[in-house]
Amino acid sequence: MIAAERRAEDHSFTQKVHLFSRDYLRCCLFILGPGSPEHGYEFTKKLFSKLIGTSQVLEDFLDFHGAKNNKEWYLYRELCAAVRHLSLGGYSQKHILNRLVCYDLKADASFETEGRLTLEFLTRSLIKIAPVILDEAKRLGIPVPGDEFEASDFPGIVTGTRLEYNIDDEEKTQPKKHIVKIASEFLKIGKHFDQFGYFDAYDPARIRSLVPEMINEVEVRRYEMLVHNLQSSFDTYVIHGGYISGERQLKSLRSHFSVVFHLLQSMGRFLHFYERHLHEAGYRDIYKSVRNQLSFLVDPDRLLDRTINYGLYWVCHFFSQGKDIAQAVLNENIERDVIQVGVPVPRGFHSRPSLLVAKIVQYYGGKVELCAGEGRFDASSVLDIQWAGGKIKNENITLVRFEGDARSLRDLKVLANSNYGEDIMGNGVSLPRELAYLHE
Repeated sequence: MIAAERRAEDHSFTQKVHLFSRDYLRCCLFILGPGSPEHGYEFTKKLFSKLIGTSQVLEDFLDFHGAKNNKEWYLYRELCAAVRHLSLGGYSQKHILNRLVCYDLKADASFETEGRLTLEFLTRSLIKIAPVILDEAKRLGIPVPGDEFEASDFPGIVTGTRLEYNIDDEEKTQPKKHIVKIASEFLKIGKHFDQFGYFDAYDPARIRSLVPEMINEVEVRRYEMLVHNLQSSFDTYVIHGGYISGERQLKSLRSHFSVVFHLLQSMGRFLHFYERHLHEAGYRDIYKSVRNQLSFLVDPDRLLDRTINYGLYWVCHFFSQGKDIAQAVLNENIERDVIQVGVPVPRGFHSRPSLLVAKIVQYYGGKVELCAGEGRFDASSVLDIQWAGGKIKNENITLVRFEGDARSLRDLKVLANSNYGEDIMGNGVSLPRELAYLHE
């Protein structure tokens, strides 16, 4: 009885692996034939979507039945994962190229050129993987379908038709609090990438020193989610009508974090595939053998080059380029206020108080000026504040004004009430709880 049940279960597995492999293998046949670039076909979002869907359901099925721990099925499963992650990256990259005409970006032609090179690498890798998948299916006794997809099954999304723009909500007052929050968050996230800004392409050795120690899937996915949250908030609370309606500067800001989001999506997929499937795959011979096969099909150095010298480079570029736009949007929409407070006792605006003031202003991002007598100084600059400190000391000024972003002024008042973090001897003291972020 038990043997009969096991035979029934095996039969069920065989039936289902054939079923879940069918359209997946049809895609492989398509990209080796009519879907090959040699036949003048350019991979479309619909093809990438089909590859993603068929490989994901097959991978889930294989994982459920323990293919990760089975010598016979392990390669078939790993090839499935390769198709899924390369196709996810390809879908995001295809989306960027399709939307370039809509994005308000001041990028030179090299961005599109590099994007097309990245897409070509992905498609060529998938074409190299396809015959290996078909051979592995035959070895496992999985029938290769006789009916193939046609190019007409995978049309592109771009046409010459534009639907009439007949929903007019341009006069709607934009909610400033949401705009301020989005612009501030963009500036905060962008600061993290300042450390990676570079002018020359990294060589393979330099890239491998960064991945995965400093740049890895976990970190990239975290920032991908943060930027996605910006885009979601923007589309929900700021502009509903897409790129035609709305204020130009706001749409330009959205373009910058939208393209960054899709670049981070691609980077996350590439890094997952590299870290999980190419970097280290365990000590067993089967793991090493399959990793070597995948490395032959998908060049690890080329994958990392596209991740860093394309993905990371342009993420940094668009964060840097969008900084001025975000700053302008922020300063146009912040609530402004003025406060009058005392100067630090007894040493005035020396290093510690100046640094704390600047950190508060930088944290919120909006413009704030320190006004001492007739002088006006940039409160986000430690140097400017110390210049103000010299004037304050020379002119025996005891009260100063801060003018600008009300959010910063609220915290500057708290800081001033604690004598800017110092006791009367000029020694540092604990800051109030509201200013805990200054220690980050």
